[in-house]
Amino acid sequence: MTEGPTWKPPEITVPKMKVPLGAIRAVVIVLVLAAAAFSAYYQVEPDEEAVILRFGKYVGTAGPGPHLKIPFADSVYKVPVQRQLKMEFGFRTLRAGVKTVYSREDYTAESQMLTGDLNVADVEWIVQFKIRDPYRYLFKVRNVEETFRDLSEAVMREVVGDHSVDEVLTIGREKIAAEAQQMLQELCDRYETGIAVEQLVLQDVNPPDPVKPAFNEVNQAIQERERLINDAWAEYNKAIPREQGEAERRIRMAEGYALERVNNAKGEASRFLAVVKEYRRAPQVTRRRLYLEAIGKVLPKVGRKAIVDEKLKNVLPLLDLGQEPAMTKVPAGGAK
Repeated sequence: MTEGPTWKPPEITVPKMKVPLGAIRAVVIVLVLAAAAFSAYYQVEPDEEAVILRFGKYVGTAGPGPHLKIPFADSVYKVPVQRQLKMEFGFRTLRAGVKTVYSREDYTAESQMLTGDLNVADVEWIVQFKIRDPYRYLFKVRNVEETFRDLSEAVMREVVGDHSVDEVLTIGREKIAAEAQQMLQELCDRYETGIAVEQLVLQDVNPPDPVKPAFNEVNQAIQERERLINDAWAEYNKAIPREQGEAERRIRMAEGYALERVNNAKGEASRFLAVVKEYRRAPQVTRRRLYLEAIGKVLPKVGRKAIVDEKLKNVLPLLDLGQEPAMTKVPAGGAK
């Protein structure tokens, strides 16, 4: 068996290309310049403020708008100073809207706290804040958000611990929120966090689940007591003004009666003095006039009258035995 000729593929030779070193340098320089030009420009949004570091050292801040920086030397950190931020305690909101969705995780470790009367309350609250000083917010405190959360929780536990459970659950919510906001702002200023606390709002404040029925009964009793007190005050407001008006009316009547009696007494005294004066001038005439005036007032009140002489022996023919006349004896000499 004879072997045939062996087939060999054709050889392809690629010509060697020589890239000039100057071209490579030019491309590198262009790329570096493009990257430098791209990194030198930055834009600050209207609700932001930029903190500029040059080789790691703070050199200043920049407001909203377009700005330039030194490439590869300056670092820019944008902070939302005009945006109102929110931090939730005791719950977490996953999606806000018409139907808000909350997290199902258990946050009782941060919401349950001891009150001043040694009861337990489940307190949920929200802190709304703004970044007032971006430099302090970024560089004065490490992990500032966790620090702020710890400060808020510590302040709320202290304030709730100074109040009774009734104040925490009902009448003292606004006072507790105001005190906690003030104390939290003081701590933020002391630790130089650069945060301004805008508002602290208590959300749901409830007793723990195992004791909710007992607390509900207590609340119902408190509401019933308040209702009875309000009813009593309503009755009081009806009765007291009426009695005060009646008392005022009687006082005015008494004053009028007193004034009338005084005026009558003064008139009687003046009349008596006038009679005394006339009596001194003409005693017999005045005595007779007074007697006649008195008889004129008395006789009309007597009724039927029979006037006889005291010397008359038999008066039966003159009397009607069916009635009892008022008899008046007249002296023989007549009235004097």
